[in-house]
Amino acid sequence: MSRILSIDFGKRRTGLAVTDPLQIIAGGLATVSTSELYDYLVAYVSREPVELIVIGKPIQPNGQPSENLARVEQFVNRWRKNHPQLPIEYVDERFTSVLAHRAMIDGGLKKKARQDKALVDEISATIILQSYLESRRR
Repeated sequence: MSRILSIDFGKRRTGLAVTDPLQIIAGGLATVSTSELYDYLVAYVSREPVELIVIGKPIQPNGQPSENLARVEQFVNRWRKNHPQLPIEYVDERFTSVLAHRAMIDGGLKKKARQDKALVDEISATIILQSYLESRRR
């Protein structure tokens, strides 16, 4: 089987997570500079079998689009144009940063480690992917 990859797209940094080949467990992959994201993904999918990319759709708690949505849509459109064989889908990402901080606290990370924004982005991508996997199982 192939993996599913998830993206927590940010203005400066982007968190990535990926499933195991059996698509059972989501785990953090990396945090990359958003300016390097496209090339990173092209290289990754050339060496690893990926069947789907899920990307967090930035929506405010009231359901309105966040300021980052235009950047996300631009990235998605570029990906779909250049890689139509590898689908990319949106997943609601509301509250993933809050859940990531909660997971870090529950995991016993010290305050200094919890301030590592790259780690928060990677954990957020993992949460996005895990929620996608759970919604598929229902």
